[in-house]
Amino acid sequence: EPFVADEYIERLVWRTPGGGSRGGPEAFDPKRLLEEFVNHIQELQIMDERIQRKVEKLEQQCQKEAKEFARKVQDLQKSNQVAFQHFQELDEHISYVATKVCHLGDQLEGVNTPRQRAVEAQKLMKYFNEFLDGELKSDVFTNSEKIKEAADIIQKLHLIAQELPFDRQVYFSRANLGIWCKYHDLECQLIQEFTGAQRRGEISRMREVAAVLLHFKGYSHCVDVYIKQCQEGAYLRNDIFEDAAILCQRVNKQVGDIFSNPETVLAKLIQNVFEIKLQSFVKDQLEECRKSDAEQYLKSLYDLYTRTTNLSSKLMEFNLGTDKQTFLSKLIKSIFISYLENYIEVETGYLKSRSAMILQRYYDSKNHQKRSIGTGGIQDLKERIRQRTNLPLGPSIDTHGETFLSQEVVVNLLQETKQAFERCHRLSDPSDLPRNAFRIFTILVEFLCIEHIDYALETGLAGIPSSDSRNANLYFLDVVHQANTIFHLFDKQFNDHLMPLISSSPKLSECLQKKKEIIEQMEMKLDTGIDRQVVSFTISLAFLTLNCMIGQMKHILAAEQKKTDFKPEDENNVLIQYTNACVKVCAYVRKQVEKIKNSMDGKNVDTVLMELGVRFHRLIYEHLQQYSYSCMGGMLAICDVAEYRKCAKDFKIPLVLQLFDTLHALCNLLVVNPDNLKQVCSGEQLANLDKNILHSFVQLRADYRSARLARHFS
Repeated sequence: EPFVADEYIERLVWRTPGGGSRGGPEAFDPKRLLEEFVNHIQELQIMDERIQRKVEKLEQQCQKEAKEFARKVQDLQKSNQVAFQHFQELDEHISYVATKVCHLGDQLEGVNTPRQRAVEAQKLMKYFNEFLDGELKSDVFTNSEKIKEAADIIQKLHLIAQELPFDRQVYFSRANLGIWCKYHDLECQLIQEFTGAQRRGEISRMREVAAVLLHFKGYSHCVDVYIKQCQEGAYLRNDIFEDAAILCQRVNKQVGDIFSNPETVLAKLIQNVFEIKLQSFVKDQLEECRKSDAEQYLKSLYDLYTRTTNLSSKLMEFNLGTDKQTFLSKLIKSIFISYLENYIEVETGYLKSRSAMILQRYYDSKNHQKRSIGTGGIQDLKERIRQRTNLPLGPSIDTHGETFLSQEVVVNLLQETKQAFERCHRLSDPSDLPRNAFRIFTILVEFLCIEHIDYALETGLAGIPSSDSRNANLYFLDVVHQANTIFHLFDKQFNDHLMPLISSSPKLSECLQKKKEIIEQMEMKLDTGIDRQVVSFTISLAFLTLNCMIGQMKHILAAEQKKTDFKPEDENNVLIQYTNACVKVCAYVRKQVEKIKNSMDGKNVDTVLMELGVRFHRLIYEHLQQYSYSCMGGMLAICDVAEYRKCAKDFKIPLVLQLFDTLHALCNLLVVNPDNLKQVCSGEQLANLDKNILHSFVQLRADYRSARLARHFS
């Protein structure tokens, strides 16, 4: 443990008799404690001297050993220098001997090489002479075990026979024929030997035979035999692409142990697989449905092309030469070229027919026959909106509350288009990809945006009832809500599936322009003539629906509000808090506000609610101007306006709430004491209003004609 002086002294004190506290078993004795301290200090001094002497002794011994070690190191350094000098001398001697040996070897090689060539030429002349005589006597030609040596000789003789003088061909014809026959015979024997070795799985023998055949013309036939036998029993599964991948992996492992040019052999195997097996399989799969079933044809083409390219990606791992990417691309192109040339025509034709069928099936399920609404296109539509906004509506089409928009139809159309984009991405040539993607996009625009969404909007517009219609079903906001949701899905597919295909091409601007035109058609800028210069197409159509809402409110007020509500016969027996007309109008308004919030989003909600609120306020203001108010009737009118104001809070539009606050303040003029009229009119909420407006409300009082009231207000 580490030494702590305080603890050491403390333990010493407790061990010493008389060293405890005064309250302990023994009385405290300072003399004994001092004596113990003195003795203990002396012991420590003696121990310190003894340890110091031991340290000095060890230091002297260490210095002595250090000197001895330094001496030994110096001796070793001297020995190392001597050994290094001897090594240098030996190295110089070895270099000298090696130079002499190399020189001697060059001299021997210069003498031996011509001799070996002469011996080899003599042997070839001997073998050639046997062919010239027509009788083969040498053991190398008669012994089947020496086929390798015979092949080497006959290959050289075959080259010599091709160099013989032309004017002596008749003389050497017998020899040439014999050499050619023997060359062909040995070549066949070697190929048979290679075939047998391959069947037996003897890789080393195959390598030997292939090395011999490398210089023969039949070497390519040997490779063909190898490729053919490799594929025997290789296609046993139902998936030819997986079988082909496994085959190539297996061959890739052994081809380097057999042939001197493994990349060439493997490339030839892959070419054979693609041009024979895969091409035949693809043709069988596609030709039977090419003309009869476009959907199945496109799915099969996409699937087969994808699986082929996936196989190509796996084969990229192998060594196939310098430009394997181009090699594999050409093989894929050779299989699918006849199908890819007119792919986009088949794709667009199928997509059009499929989209038309989806739409027609939907309308048939609704027992609806599509009709032409308007003949002048979007300009007529704009004119109808303008007329319907500012003028009374004409006869409307009864759609029985049907929006003619279907999420299922939209999902089906988008799904078909998504699959078309995926096929286009995979099957189109990179240079044609943007153009083909744009063609698919235009079909989506035609059937989804024009034939479905635009038709539903036009039908909904034609079905908007006039403002004086009773019990009108204002379902058009449902049309707007569904159209808005569908357009969001359309925009998502545009960004997710079309943009990646055209992002780096000039077609990008063309697609964006096309999309812009669609947006402008769906949300066209129109002059609504309702204190707005420009509003969106959706809001304009919503404003048409607002006319109907206000008409419904007018109808409720006209039917439910009675003159006696605000001028009761018995002023002292009024038990209601607000009128029945107020209750029904507020319930109707709250329902419509909720529908608007569910049908629209963003700033459109605030814009439409503000317009509805302003119109709602104007309606109530004009409605109140039609009655005369007694004192109790004025109180009831104030209660009605307070309920209307509570309803206006649901709009969450500051302007609307402010308008109803002001209207509530105006209603106070109906009940205020004549002496306080001027004070109320100069209040915060009424001070900025025109005096004629204040006067018009005061005139509604039943006691207005009294001289006292007229005098106070004037």
